[in-house]
Amino acid sequence: MPRQLRIEYAGAIYHVMNRGDQGEDIFLDDQDRRKFLATLGEACVKADWQVHAYCLMKNHFHLVLETPKPTLVVGMKWLLGIYTQRFNARHQKWGHLFAGRYKSLIVDGSNTHYLRRVCDYVHLNPARAHLLKNGATLESFPWSSFGEYLKPSYQRIHWLRTDRLLGEYGIEKDDAAGRKKFVRLLNERCAAEGLGEETGYNMIRRGWKLGAKDFAERIFEEMKSTPKKEIHLPFEIYETMEIKGRRLIQEKLKELKLKADDLYALRCTDPAKMEVAQFVRAQTTLPLKWIAHELKAGTSGTLAIALRKYKKEKIS
Repeated sequence: MPRQLRIEYAGAIYHVMNRGDQGEDIFLDDQDRRKFLATLGEACVKADWQVHAYCLMKNHFHLVLETPKPTLVVGMKWLLGIYTQRFNARHQKWGHLFAGRYKSLIVDGSNTHYLRRVCDYVHLNPARAHLLKNGATLESFPWSSFGEYLKPSYQRIHWLRTDRLLGEYGIEKDDAAGRKKFVRLLNERCAAEGLGEETGYNMIRRGWKLGAKDFAERIFEEMKSTPKKEIHLPFEIYETMEIKGRRLIQEKLKELKLKADDLYALRCTDPAKMEVAQFVRAQTTLPLKWIAHELKAGTSGTLAIALRKYKKEKIS
């Protein structure tokens, strides 16, 4: 069977899920979970993602992502690859961590409560998995975004977007009263599901889209009307990332009072080049080979060694 095409366009919303290889755990302890969330935060910066909901289980995760730019594929490749590297380095393991291709369900973002349905599915996951003991409420589970929604905005993780989901619950103001209403409604939903109330989650578990009857037609029209540089083709996403990379290089060079031509005169491992390289690496998914070429910093191997040395010197 051929692989399902990844549908990407500016402004798309997805429910993304992936499991451990052969059902193995992808989080062995809370430090792994914290490391995954930190890596997810980096991916949000690099790929310009907005996260509406997340839930981390032992052997899989759920995310609800919005992509203002069509960067699902490049962002997920970076997120899964880097977390795997960090997990393996910490636990002295090697090889694959995740099972095959991640599942991505595209969600209708129109005002028809489909975002609410898929976020509820994610936030209620601990209840469905019977992880809430002795009548505990949803907020007692520490590894989902539900608890973040209950915090004042200044205390939340910066990459979590809460306004759309709260709006779909009719909560116009993100204040104590609004958060109290949100926790009450979700815990009522949690209790109702415990009583066997029909939830209609089959389309989330098995489908490729979740939306109104005309959603497939609207997806097609969106992709037809999207400028070529914004369509889902991987090489065009990469081209967009290159443009961002060159802009960041110019921005950092200006801050360092350098011009592009100055790069030719500086040695490959010059600290200024390392500062620019680190800046670009933090905000894009561009490979070292591309950065090394743009900065006249030798080969990707030379740049990798120089960056490690530069980081160690900065720490010390």
